[in-house]
Amino acid sequence: MATTPARQIRFNAFDMNCVGHQSPGLWRHPDDRSADYTKLSYWTHLAQTCERGLFDGIFIADVLGTYDVYGSSNDATLRQGTQVPVNDPLLLVSAMALVTEHLGFGVTAGTAYEHPYPFARRLSTLDHLTEGRVGWNVVTGYLPSAARNMGQEDQLEHDERYNHADEYLEVVYKLLEGSWEDGAVVRDRESGVFTDPAKVHDINHEGKYFKVPGIHISEPSPQRTPVIYQAGASPRGIAFAAENAEAVFVGAPTPEKLKATVTRIRDAAEAAGRDRHSIRIYTLLTIITAATAEEAEAKHQDYQRYTSDEGALALLSGWMGVDLSTYNLDEPLGAVKSNAIQSAAANFQKVNDDGAPWTVRDIAASAGIGGLGPRLVGSGAEVAEELIRWVEKTDVDGFNLAYAVTPGTFEDVVEYVVPELQKRGAYPTEYAPGTLRNKLFGAGDKLPEDHRGAKFRLAPAVNG
Repeated sequence: MATTPARQIRFNAFDMNCVGHQSPGLWRHPDDRSADYTKLSYWTHLAQTCERGLFDGIFIADVLGTYDVYGSSNDATLRQGTQVPVNDPLLLVSAMALVTEHLGFGVTAGTAYEHPYPFARRLSTLDHLTEGRVGWNVVTGYLPSAARNMGQEDQLEHDERYNHADEYLEVVYKLLEGSWEDGAVVRDRESGVFTDPAKVHDINHEGKYFKVPGIHISEPSPQRTPVIYQAGASPRGIAFAAENAEAVFVGAPTPEKLKATVTRIRDAAEAAGRDRHSIRIYTLLTIITAATAEEAEAKHQDYQRYTSDEGALALLSGWMGVDLSTYNLDEPLGAVKSNAIQSAAANFQKVNDDGAPWTVRDIAASAGIGGLGPRLVGSGAEVAEELIRWVEKTDVDGFNLAYAVTPGTFEDVVEYVVPELQKRGAYPTEYAPGTLRNKLFGAGDKLPEDHRGAKFRLAPAVNG
């Protein structure tokens, strides 16, 4: 009897233009090169490694503020290198694109603090320079420190941030999809006309937050609108993703919790009039692997020697909005009185194997390598089998891979895990052609007709 082909698993490398990213303290490990984040050579090597492993792309996180909740100061964040210092993610892309041919680049940029008019030009520029390999991870912001440094008392209320982002995207869609007709750029040397002005249109946007009357000042790029990524998991965030996202980044500690999250997103997409599989869903994961299970476990134990509880708790305090420095490390997690942290804590587990409740120290240990995502430790074959199991059980499309050390964690995945997945028919053996959007969906370079942004597209000109 014929066997059903395994579903193709997708990988992104999850990184940030900073030291350590989601593994605070590991920058001290002799094999870690994350402190070289200021050098283009680090990024070009990482890009080539990921392309060798046929990754969909590098997903680059970002923040425009500091994790100053822990201890009510920046001290722990600065001491541990907890995502500060941090540099701009978009400026990395051109160099990585130059040394690769297929790899995509998902760059994080917030809607709260930059006007959509110049930002749309930055998107078009990168999409041109990469020949259509750019995605935009849309974030609404979560650090009050960023709001204060932009002259505001605090961020907008949670759901209102998404209302603001809805209008922000409307402006971007109008500029990228609805300003220049496909044939506007004629490059006619004989007549001396570069662009036909009759085919370039004002967008005339006037809304609650933005007034943008004029034209987009960049010509259409290969994708026009880059692939839209999103990572919000709240009900309002999922509603936003259902209308806008083509790829969603989630996190869950177990296949059971992941399946529930994936189902909610797919149901929301369907309710928004889209195909339920029109969104590629990637879940956060850290893989520690080697030629044998014993070598992988030894590597894991070695990495754990370098983790920083203080750095992990500084990150967690910022993510959850609760100052964990005010709690004893051995205090049960249930004693932390916050709805935010209670819901986040539930994403770990409620008790240890011996039945004892999780403590603040347990949280720090869990988040010390790879942040809030689970870890898989084992040989390439063992990890491959577990990844296949997760995909079959949860309907997730792939994994956003955080690192313990970089680029070593990614190099290990490419060396040990990718070949094992390919042997099982569960991983591509070559890239699909074309833009990032076509590589992800195989349906062309532009936004699909059922996407929100497509309704802002100019109607084809009618001759006659």
